[in-house]
Amino acid sequence: MSPDSVTRFLFEGLDIRGALVHLGPCWQSLQKGRGYGPVEARLLGEMAAVTVLIAAQLKQPGRLTFQLRGEGPISLLIMDCDEQLRLRGMARAAPGLTPAPVPQLLGADKGGQLMLNLDFPTARHPYQSFVPLVGDSIASIFEHYLEQSEQLPARLFLAASGQAACCLFLQKMPGADALDPDGWTRISHLAATMKQDELLELDAATLLSRLFHEEILQGEQDGSKGVRLYDPRPVTHHCPEDREKVENMLLALGREEAEAILAEHGEILVKDDICNREYHFTPEEIAALFAKKPLH
Repeated sequence: MSPDSVTRFLFEGLDIRGALVHLGPCWQSLQKGRGYGPVEARLLGEMAAVTVLIAAQLKQPGRLTFQLRGEGPISLLIMDCDEQLRLRGMARAAPGLTPAPVPQLLGADKGGQLMLNLDFPTARHPYQSFVPLVGDSIASIFEHYLEQSEQLPARLFLAASGQAACCLFLQKMPGADALDPDGWTRISHLAATMKQDELLELDAATLLSRLFHEEILQGEQDGSKGVRLYDPRPVTHHCPEDREKVENMLLALGREEAEAILAEHGEILVKDDICNREYHFTPEEIAALFAKKPLH
């Protein structure tokens, strides 16, 4: 099994599609040095897996960002992924969280919302949408989002540990009922028998065979291939240092404002929360920056 990948599949005789997302080293790298507790880490891992799933469906170069914001103990979950499946993200939470219902953790009843931002280089402005947090888990929140946006029934099964974050996705396509009126119900019920350890540990072929053995066998006997597995796509955690971007931000801020910050603090510190980096600038570096790249 590829440790960081998305594998799509299709039940050819049922017109039901799906995908398995498995994040291993990528997910571990994203958490490194963050000090997340188990509660926020689990929700962030689940959100990482479903963000990769949706980003894998982008039809053109672009960047997909999901934010879950609210007034609960977890005030922010953010995940960002591009069409090359380069992932980054972060959580902001109160320290020492204990397990509680997801709506309570996210402050769903206090104006909590899911925000989608789609940024395509060819578009003049990013596309944004905001939806309320409907559901009692990350899976159900995103099921609601998918059904609203795509108008097709979908099921999501998510799991996250310190070592892996995974997602099994199923979606009923428009021709499913004509092929088998009971097919979606059977597949959904079988998927619901899956244990979290199976989702976290098994590769796509093994997991599908274990969950849907009779369906696959019946499909093969009926002359179809049962289930078609597509080649996996790799996923990476991508958060490179970008000092030039920070320098341009300081240039845009202006020399007068930069020097005022230096006078107060002795240096300029810029924090990149999503990539967990800090950029420090001394007075000498700021002077050299504005001498080298004056704003016109």
